[in-house]
Amino acid sequence: MKVVITGSSGLIGTALVDSLRGDGHEVIRLVRRAPGASDEARWDPTAGTVDDAALTDANAVVNLAGAGIGDKRWNPAYKAEVCNSRIDATTTIAKAVARHGIAVLVSGSAVGWYGDRGDDLLTESEPNGSGFLAELVRDWEAAVAPAAGARVVLIRTGIVLSPNGGALKQMLPIFKAGLGGRLGSGRQWFPWISLADEVAAIRFVIDNDAVSGAVNLSAPQPVTNRELTTSLGRALHRPTVAFVPRVALRVGLGEFAEEGVLASQRTVPQALLDAGFGFGDQTLDAALDSML
Repeated sequence: MKVVITGSSGLIGTALVDSLRGDGHEVIRLVRRAPGASDEARWDPTAGTVDDAALTDANAVVNLAGAGIGDKRWNPAYKAEVCNSRIDATTTIAKAVARHGIAVLVSGSAVGWYGDRGDDLLTESEPNGSGFLAELVRDWEAAVAPAAGARVVLIRTGIVLSPNGGALKQMLPIFKAGLGGRLGSGRQWFPWISLADEVAAIRFVIDNDAVSGAVNLSAPQPVTNRELTTSLGRALHRPTVAFVPRVALRVGLGEFAEEGVLASQRTVPQALLDAGFGFGDQTLDAALDSML
């Protein structure tokens, strides 16, 4: 199988490339710079161009491109970059998928679709929420429209846990120092998924013709921030008595605090479960023990 991947240098993309190649599949990585290896091809999402030769005879495309949502403090310029980087990339690759008649497009999305929903159980059928992230994800998902004729899967990914990157990597030094604690009330739901299950789920939806549309990529047993704090402290054998007040988070993180840290999304991966996907890491305690 030949798979073309955008965003291959990120945490998920790197692991996905390694997994596919480990099983003998051909992987082409689309990059914005001049290609530096035989498995790389040039594309420019801003200009809407892509090296068409790279997509010839491809069986699937996985689109993971986009500026990191929490990489910088939000301001109008960075929020525009976060939006444009996703929408331009998705529109460009969707057009290329249609142009080449590629059968499957797996396109990045996020649980931010649902907004801050408290204790509500959120399956894929729930409507779009409110707020900047919810509006971003709405427009991001809509950008796949040009891929007419392909089977499109929108992977609404939660917080991917790995000691090698993302949220967990940032948390580990604090918790190892015994300074870890809940954020705000700690009652907000934390839609986590292990990196191993993230990659396995992406490969599952590529191969499974019955899966299309929105798919929640989060573990079947979400936890609250308070439960996450306790589990991580237990895995590291460190106390977790500290906490960061909501006001401090607002001062330190600005607008991102409310939507990226304090928002509550109790997502359920109903589409994956209905399709028969088996999670390797169903509970947070087991996942953290395995990782750490």
